[in-house]
Formats: sequence, structure tokens, C-alpha cells
Amino acid sequence: MSSNSFGKLLTVTTFGESHGPAIGCVVDGCPPGLEIAAEEFAHDLQRRATGKSRHTSARREADEVEILSGVYEGRTTGTPIALLIRNTDQRSKDYANIAQQFRPGHADYSYWQKYGIRDPRGGGRSSARETTMRVAAGVIAKKWLAQRYGVRVRGYLAQLGEIAPQGFDWNAVEDNPFFWPVAEQVPELESYMDALRKSGDSIGARVNVVADGVPAGWGEPIYGKLDGELAAALMSINAVKGVEIGDGFAAVTQKGTEHRDLMTPQGFLSNHAGGILGGIATGQQITASIVLKPTSSLRLPGQTVDAGGQPVEVVTTGRHDPCVGIRATPIAEAMMALVLMDQALRHRAQCGDVGQVPPRIPGDVRPGQADG
Repeated sequence: MSSNSFGKLLTVTTFGESHGPAIGCVVDGCPPGLEIAAEEFAHDLQRRATGKSRHTSARREADEVEILSGVYEGRTTGTPIALLIRNTDQRSKDYANIAQQFRPGHADYSYWQKYGIRDPRGGGRSSARETTMRVAAGVIAKKWLAQRYGVRVRGYLAQLGEIAPQGFDWNAVEDNPFFWPVAEQVPELESYMDALRKSGDSIGARVNVVADGVPAGWGEPIYGKLDGELAAALMSINAVKGVEIGDGFAAVTQKGTEHRDLMTPQGFLSNHAGGILGGIATGQQITASIVLKPTSSLRLPGQTVDAGGQPVEVVTTGRHDPCVGIRATPIAEAMMALVLMDQALRHRAQCGDVGQVPPRIPGDVRPGQADG
């Protein structure tokens, strides 16, 4: 099993390479009757796209979705939905000099060890170009979740290097190229990235993603835990080196009296658990955070070895993001939405007849209390 698919009742399979003729995905298990059109994919794909600002890779892809199957007269049919995006702005010559070298911190060496062959053009299958199709599949999941259950999934950049938000406003997130929640800090981010790009180096980042309106009961015990599958999905995103659910690693310094989310008939008093207990949703906001490592492809020289095992100096040319986290928000949203839709379908299949079980504690945090 080559592990290019994920999900159980909603299964997503992606295919294609960074510099191949096209990339695509097959979404299998989507219920019939969902209205979907090719133009609906444009918004989230543009949010993920490169070339929108000087702070990301200069590669400019049209990212126009072709719906090849699974949709008839504007509605899903219940059969596999095949989506295709043709690559239009490859510059494979940029990678000619490193075809026989392993970039430090990149997947070059590990792919070589696994397959005995690799596509050096833009990283091939290991390129973040693959995440375009995750975002496309996520558009379907977001729409279905919103229509069926009123679930809303959204995210934001929560840290860029050592810079953290000084405040928070959801309205600011979509009005700047960083998905940053504080409009007044955007000039500081611009200056920081300008200096970083000029130095030739890169930096890591943190992205937070949340889901509102998730009903209590979604998820499965033990091996199908909602937080376990969400963590695995988020960790599968390129460059992600850490995932937290709720307070995550901050729980190390918390006492039980602080971390437990007290309950009242009027609602929970906090959400340190991130809306999931025992692998099952509590009805609170689902919260997760990912950490993305600094970009490995640098124009600053570094030591490595070539395919013959000889020491060489490597310099990566081409178009690369000085911070991959800047474009990661829509990818994280897509992965959370796809996991939630899969879990919703699985819950409906086994426990759809259970209905609401009293008492039903409101999931929102009570005013005046800590929100985790």
C-alpha cells in the first residue's frame, strides 16, 4: 500500500508531481446531491497559491480545476469525484544542478533511499505543490459540513519566527497575505520578510485552525479517535514537524485543576482539551495548531553529499518560499474539514439513530471564564 490515500468513508487520493503535466485527486464517498461547480474551487486555491505577494515563491500557476467525474448537472452523483489541475509554470531547468545532490533538510535523500530513484524537479511528489489538491478536496468538505451541520472551519497564522499576534481579529485574517489576525502588525511582518528574503535564509511558523459547530459525539474510541486522525492529517502536510490539540504541550506545566474543562448546565467553563475528550467531540470548538519548519531549499551554500556518496557544496536556485507557513492556513483548514466530514459520515453510519442524548451542555465557553 503506497499511502497516497486517506480517510475511510470519505477517501481522498492525490496524484502528480510538482513539475509533471498535471496534479489531481479523487474524492470517493461524497454523498450525492451536493451542488458544486468548478469556479467554487478558485477562492481557496488562490488563498494557497504562490506568486500573490513578494513574500512567497514567484511561481504563478493558474490552478484551474477540471471536474472529470462524479458531478452531473452541477450536483455530486455519489460516484468518485475526479479533479485535475494542469501545471502551467514549471521551470525544471532550475533543478538541473542538484539532480545528483541531496539538499539538506529536504526529502531528496529519504526518497532516494526508499525508491532508489527520485524526481528532482521541484521536489517531485514531496513538493508542497501536492497540497493544492488537498485544498481542492477540502472545498467539497467545507461546503458539505456547512450545509449539513453548520460547521465552519477557519485558520490563521499564529506565529512567524519570533513574532506573535498582539491581539486578535478574525476580520483581519483575510485582508493580508499572511492570514495574520492583527492588521496593525502587518507592516512589521512585511519588513521582517523583506530582510529575511534579502539574507537568503528562511524561517518557521505556526498556524492555528479551528472548527465551530461540530456536534458532540463525532469521533471514535481508541483507534479512530478524532484527535488522533486530525493530528495524523495535519502532520501529513509538508514541512509540519509538530501538532497540538487544544493546549497541547502547554499542558506540561498545567495542574489538573487548571487543565480540566469544568462543566455547568449553561456550558463549559474552558476548552483546554480542544473540544475532544476520549477521541470524541464534546460540542466545543475544535482547536489545533501546527508548526512548520523553515524552508530547506536555500541559495546559501551548505554541505551535503551527491548520489555517488561524495561530499559537495549545494546551492539551491529556483523559486522558493522563505516561509512555507505563510501559505499553510488553507491547507490546514482543508485537512481538518476532510477529517471532520469523514468522521461525520462514520458517525451517521453507526450512530445516526441515537440522536441527541440529554443533558446537552452548550459547547461555547461561558463569558468571563478562561477560554483555553
